[in-house]
Amino acid sequence: MTESPSSANRVSRILRWVTRHKIRAVLIVIGVYLVVELLTIPWFGIRDLRTSNPTETALMRQRENEASNNEKPLKIRQQWVSLAKLPKYLIDAVIVAEDGTFFTHAGIDWFEVRESMKKNFTERRAARGASTITQQLAKNLYLSTSKTPARKLKELIITLLLERTLSKARILEIYLNIIEWGRGVFGIGAAAQAYFGKSASSLTFDEATRLAAVIPSPLRHRPDDNSRYVLRRKEIVLRRMAARGSSEPAIEDSTDFDEEEENGL
Repeated sequence: MTESPSSANRVSRILRWVTRHKIRAVLIVIGVYLVVELLTIPWFGIRDLRTSNPTETALMRQRENEASNNEKPLKIRQQWVSLAKLPKYLIDAVIVAEDGTFFTHAGIDWFEVRESMKKNFTERRAARGASTITQQLAKNLYLSTSKTPARKLKELIITLLLERTLSKARILEIYLNIIEWGRGVFGIGAAAQAYFGKSASSLTFDEATRLAAVIPSPLRHRPDDNSRYVLRRKEIVLRRMAARGSSEPAIEDSTDFDEEEENGL
């Protein structure tokens, strides 16, 4: 089917306009792209999280697609556990490991963002992450692990929506039940069974700190391993807990979590 003269003329006029107004055309394309991206944000779906537990996340789907492309079958393991059934020291360990100011910020820790930018600029690499627990939840639930500007904008908006819609306790409960803790292992219930053969409510203090230690690198490190990485990060968790009165030794901690976050980042 041949293109009509009128259609050809319209295309020709558009091309001429784009040629004459290159900057304006680029801005229009960017604007349209951002609008399309914003329309994919679950503006109303987040409300359902107040009472409904998510059974599938964007990160789970991504891992399934990756496994399918590599022709390596992947079985998703997840077992929901309410926050009330988890040991307090497990919750404390995760908070000090991932987001020490979780209960005081509104979704974004701007101090950590500034410090991260300074360090990354100085070292010219992603040496320090700044994602809060709420940001990690936003990425795991709805986004991919890409780092495009559009994805970061969506992450920011979803993070603020989560904080505005859900309580801190609910955010923490969902986070602990959907984050990746190994290949096909999602959430604290599945992680406790996979690595220690027990329920999450029965985890010991040592097991809890080990699980918190590997959250940034769940595909590289196992919490039941005694590798240098796991032991070093466990010690950092212990020191930070001690500073808050959550553990026995009160050892001064001057070490940062400088490894790049890998959990849904």
